[in-house]
Amino acid sequence: MKIRQDAWSHEDDVLLAESVLTHIKEGSTQLKAFDEVGDALNRTSAACGFRWNAVVRQKHLKHIDQAKRERKERKRMLSSSYFPAFERPRQQTTYSFKREKAMNETISVDSIIEQLQQLSNQKMGNSDLQVENEKLRNDLQKVTSKLNELQHLVARNKQEHSMIEEDYQSLITIMNRARRMSILEDHADSQDDFRMETNGSLEKLDK
Repeated sequence: MKIRQDAWSHEDDVLLAESVLTHIKEGSTQLKAFDEVGDALNRTSAACGFRWNAVVRQKHLKHIDQAKRERKERKRMLSSSYFPAFERPRQQTTYSFKREKAMNETISVDSIIEQLQQLSNQKMGNSDLQVENEKLRNDLQKVTSKLNELQHLVARNKQEHSMIEEDYQSLITIMNRARRMSILEDHADSQDDFRMETNGSLEKLDK
């Protein structure tokens, strides 16, 4: 049972390129090369075809042209060996061309199916990412709301602390005035006269 594998190593690409070029030189089809490489790497033929068309092929354009020239020369030599010039079947080349074209079209369909599957998986991944983003957005709103509550609580505590401080200062002022009034009463019968200022302090009067 062949399984799908996403990662391609450099050695895998080299094996794929060498196999395809060899089949081209020998007059075989790329589909057979994909089947051969798929068996060697435990991959599907469609995956090998997609890798060839999407990545590897662009790196070996010159080698492909050279392989096609060698295939053409090989066919010419074989035709010269088995058929006289006046008896060569003219339709054989056309038939081979049509067959190879049909094979390439099959490979293209397989490649399209592979691409659609990858796009479908990518969309599923994007959907999961959207769910995760929505969750993070909700968490951020909760944290922001909690922060606002804490800031409001701190502001209220500061206000209460300020009121307590004012009450404390007022109490100190009242206690100081009461103490000075007590001193003033203690000296009421003495010869010294005192006057209380508006701030609560006592001032001795000169006679």
